[in-house]
Amino acid sequence: MTAPRAALLPRPRAAEVLPDPTGPRRPWAAALRAPACGAAAAGPAVALATGYAPPTLIHFTVLANLLVAGAFGWSAVRSWRGGPPLSPRLSGGVLLLAAITGLMHHLVLVNYGSGSPTPAATLLLHTVTPLAVAADWLLLTAPRTLRLAHIPLWLLAPLAYLGLTLTRGALLSPGTPARYPYPFLDVDTYGYAGALTQSLALGLLFAALGVLITAVDHLRPNVAGWFQHRRNRISPPAAGGLK
Repeated sequence: MTAPRAALLPRPRAAEVLPDPTGPRRPWAAALRAPACGAAAAGPAVALATGYAPPTLIHFTVLANLLVAGAFGWSAVRSWRGGPPLSPRLSGGVLLLAAITGLMHHLVLVNYGSGSPTPAATLLLHTVTPLAVAADWLLLTAPRTLRLAHIPLWLLAPLAYLGLTLTRGALLSPGTPARYPYPFLDVDTYGYAGALTQSLALGLLFAALGVLITAVDHLRPNVAGWFQHRRNRISPPAAGGLK
């Protein structure tokens, strides 16, 4: 006796539901990060447009602002599309660079009073960008994501900058403008031993700053989570049957 023809036909497979790689879109976060990206990019642009010397591009502040602009632009796009947040390995490094930029200027370099760009560029580079990065960290990111193990990775950027600056200075002839962009890196004045000793001291301070930032990250409230929860509470319920 043969089986019914319908029994011999392959059974239709249930529709496979693939996981959605994106999460909820966060246009409010993108709207805040896009201006921060613009401010970080505007600082170097204003410095060059107002006649400040092109060697300003070798300054740590300018390079740090360009890195911040790139990271915030990427983060704004991901927020708009509903992508995952930036890795704390990257966001923490950007935060440390911004903190170094602001603190070094206002506590150390401002006392030298030379080689500074125009007031508008100075404000953007050393104040607006660091404050924007700090506000993003405190208001738009989840706490307790930074780790002490990330700090050596964050310090690679200042270390790479030190190597770039000393190599560039060695290749330029004496008397070249901005041969060594910062006084404590001036090999002509302190020699390599003195410049490296001062750089090591600064590196230890930067590491201590990274530890402080990590500690604060584990103590601060979850403002981003509260805001997201608040938005979910006031959002209209999704269409569908009762459960």
